[in-house]
Amino acid sequence: MARPPRLFLFDGSALAYRSHFAFIKNPLRNAQGLNTSAAYGFTRDLLRILDEETPERVAVVFDVSKTTFRHERYPEYKATRELMPAEMEACLPRIEEIVDGLGLVRLGVDGVEADDVIGTLALQGAEAGYEVFLVTGDKDFCQLVTDRIKIYNPFRRNERLEVLDPDGVEARYGVRPEQFIDYLALMGDSSDNVPGVPKVGKKRAVEVLEHFGSLDAALADPSGFPLASIRAALEEHADQARMSRELVTITTEVPLEVSLDDLVQGEPDRAELSELFAVLEFQELGRRFSADISEDPHVHHRVEPEQLSEFIGKLREAGEFVFDLETSSLDPRQAEIVGMAFSYQENEAHYLAATETLGTSAFELFPVELDFTAHLEQLKPLLEDPSVKKGGQNLKYDVAVLRRYGIEVAGIGFDTLLESYVLDPSLNSHGLDALALRYLGYKKIATSEVMGKSKRNMRDTPDQEIFPYASEDADITLRLHRRFERRLSKEPALERLYREVELPLLSILLEMEQTGVKIDTAALAATKSEFKERLRVLEEEAFEIAGEPFNLNSVKQVGSLLFERLALHTELGIRVKRTTGGALSTDQEVLESLAEHHPLPRKILEHRALDKLLGTYVVALPQLIDPGTGRVHTSFNQAVTATGRLSSSDPNLQNIPIRSEEGRRIRAAFIAGEPGWRLLSADYSQVELRVLAHLAQDEALIEAFQAGHDIHRATAARVFEVPIEDVSSEQRGRAKAINFGIVYGMGPNRLARDTGMEKDEAVQFIASYFESYPAIKAYLDGSVAAARDKGYAETILGRRRPLGALRTARRMERANAERMALNTPIQGSAADIMKLAMLAVDRRLREEQLAARMLLQVHDELLLEAPADELDRLEALVREEMGNAFELAVPLKVDVGRGDNWLQAH
Repeated sequence: MARPPRLFLFDGSALAYRSHFAFIKNPLRNAQGLNTSAAYGFTRDLLRILDEETPERVAVVFDVSKTTFRHERYPEYKATRELMPAEMEACLPRIEEIVDGLGLVRLGVDGVEADDVIGTLALQGAEAGYEVFLVTGDKDFCQLVTDRIKIYNPFRRNERLEVLDPDGVEARYGVRPEQFIDYLALMGDSSDNVPGVPKVGKKRAVEVLEHFGSLDAALADPSGFPLASIRAALEEHADQARMSRELVTITTEVPLEVSLDDLVQGEPDRAELSELFAVLEFQELGRRFSADISEDPHVHHRVEPEQLSEFIGKLREAGEFVFDLETSSLDPRQAEIVGMAFSYQENEAHYLAATETLGTSAFELFPVELDFTAHLEQLKPLLEDPSVKKGGQNLKYDVAVLRRYGIEVAGIGFDTLLESYVLDPSLNSHGLDALALRYLGYKKIATSEVMGKSKRNMRDTPDQEIFPYASEDADITLRLHRRFERRLSKEPALERLYREVELPLLSILLEMEQTGVKIDTAALAATKSEFKERLRVLEEEAFEIAGEPFNLNSVKQVGSLLFERLALHTELGIRVKRTTGGALSTDQEVLESLAEHHPLPRKILEHRALDKLLGTYVVALPQLIDPGTGRVHTSFNQAVTATGRLSSSDPNLQNIPIRSEEGRRIRAAFIAGEPGWRLLSADYSQVELRVLAHLAQDEALIEAFQAGHDIHRATAARVFEVPIEDVSSEQRGRAKAINFGIVYGMGPNRLARDTGMEKDEAVQFIASYFESYPAIKAYLDGSVAAARDKGYAETILGRRRPLGALRTARRMERANAERMALNTPIQGSAADIMKLAMLAVDRRLREEQLAARMLLQVHDELLLEAPADELDRLEALVREEMGNAFELAVPLKVDVGRGDNWLQAH
């Protein structure tokens, strides 16, 4: 005889709680620090039951209201229950996404508990002929048990499944299901703060019901019960018992917008689940629900030259496509195209190879050259058509290469590198290989596998090996875009940040990279000689202090001298950390702590800093000049920092010191690149403090900025309680240190070291600062609390930095995350403002058709070059657009300078 259809009702909230605490001693965490225990345990149990039981109808029910009709009846209901752990609360949205992704019906009704929704569906299911299973470990549901409604306890012991029918309830608790409400009302429930009847626990409740049969009978005439204390309790607390019965009774008449026919499990959204499990780092589950990309029918076509015209028509018809260049170099100024891959629908990609022509090399018997120009002539109208959207991975590179071939790509629609970065800037890598593995569970062909050890670049790689690699890249990029696009559509602030800031900024950064900056090689040559002489003098001074010569660049020799022969750490009582190899460290932090007490570490630090500037800039910059342009072309990295700031590489121009004499000498070597042109520097003044004033809404700080006061002098006046005109330079210096350090979580130790205060004095100074600016203290404390609750810190444009480590029990890790929670909204918002300013300045330059162009963006500064006769207009334009980039509660002040070189302009 066939079994009846089955309805499984999952108590989602209870399952999540049990799963979270099952891992409480060894919680699971992903790379962002999110505690994923509840999500993992919940999903594992849910899938196990569905696999084993294959029910015809399923629903997962959650509590959605903190107050229900029971609170109206008894305000103290659940008042003693501990709040949900913050780490679990942060995981709940992921659990709900998993349920949705599995194609299950997820329910929750305002004003009632999940128990009541489950009770209503259970009764409906039983009446409709279903065998109903309540998946929960909550004993309250025993009141619903009948021959057709059973409790299915998912928390197995010794691998034995427990299903409670009416006999099972009686065997476990000593009462029948129809007596269970009275049983709960008598003994109460401490977890829900249901009072019950005093002195009546589990044992006495069973005895009372055995004697009287029901609560009503016991309350009507308790005189027959043998224990006097229980008789008295029943008489005295009859009303409390009746109220308790109301509280523990599960209602079965909740109005629902779904019927049993709606509770059929749908098809799982494999793409959504694969992406979600990748974020949560559930590898086994990720493999199970991957988009099965490794098994998908990858259709990779070659596009032959005679088919290209027809293929271009298909790309136009699609309206949006991915393209990916295969080239001979990672440097877009040197790269030659050897092939191009396209994808306009998932699971399918197309590869167009360069044509081979007979070359003219005298060194090869049959020289072959690769030519892509004929293909590009046909592709050019499509690539330059803004109505057809193009996308890719790190599209800035491909667009730069095509520009060398005379193609100005228009209609840039998406870049998966930037989509990934906006969604989660904390990832270690946003490269295609890493994203494919993380979000698709797919290990793609590595570049090294294609090129091999003996091949220098793609020019040396056989076409038949490039074809599957390039096609796969295009295919994977489109798949990733579809997933990222879906996720961004659910986050309006992030989507706006991506669409209106990051994506359009790509083109501006490309222009700046292509423009480059002119270097005065003669000035650097003179600086090189001076730096070398200064290094020689520093060496001699160090030798004299040490009493012997040694190699200042040798970590081993420096360590031996400081810690063995001089034993400075022992003499000074300073604890020194060790390297991974076990040796005492001589890194900058250690040397700085020693340098406060001894001249030798100071000399070593000075020597190291100067030697690094010599090698990184003075020697390297002339070697990096492009012979074709006569300029240095740095690369601006848009998807590296977790705060949203830009970085640069090859060379890194962010690390040139601003205030040191050596740094100024290097800046003097950056010059205008055309005769009759000059540089213009526009630098936001104290932008992070202004952002802090805006976010904290501190009246005193806002008033000082609006009045145009020297902010450090104004701070000193408030903290030291003196007139602003009487503030000393020492007082201003201390105020400046805390103004700039407070958003980085500066403590008394650091403040004391930076200002020369005693620690006790620094403690008092910080206390006085917060007394003077109470709103700042409240804001900073609130920032950490808000980030802990949400799991991320947020900027003024909605940029998010995941900070799951705020909830960790590991003290050092949590303290570091707290500093990030303080700093990210400030530094990240300053970065947001600078990017808005760059977009606005670029728009105005094009509107007014000025020849001026942006060259560099470093920290809070924008460097431009322009013909001398445009400087007045340019300065006014830059001041206006940077000053109005974002409306804060205080003015955005912009300091502008001009000069023949960067030093003069700044």
